[in-house]
Amino acid sequence: MGGGDGAIDWAGFIAATNGELAALRKAAPEATAGFSALAKGAMAAGALDPKAKELIALGIGVAKQCDACIAYHVKALVGLGATREEIAETVGVCVYMGGGPSLMYGAKALAAYDALVG
Repeated sequence: MGGGDGAIDWAGFIAATNGELAALRKAAPEATAGFSALAKGAMAAGALDPKAKELIALGIGVAKQCDACIAYHVKALVGLGATREEIAETVGVCVYMGGGPSLMYGAKALAAYDALVG
């Protein structure tokens, strides 16, 4: 997943995960279609805009220590024009609520942002 320096190749990680998810969609089409419908409904604009919802999702991904969640939600946030400062503040709330593990996964979220904006 990473290079010799321990850094994660976030774009490569997303590509590999996309392949794994494609295989899962073939193996369990009803379950994955249901999850996709849930995601679409949950992330649709409403009282909260899509960027706010993605920041929440990123926070939960950090709290649950999910590399794939971090990758996908940071990628979505980059597409929505989120700033590095917004990512960092989201991580700050995660650390406040989740302590050391959130600090470690929050650092991954900021590294993913830095890697995916370019």
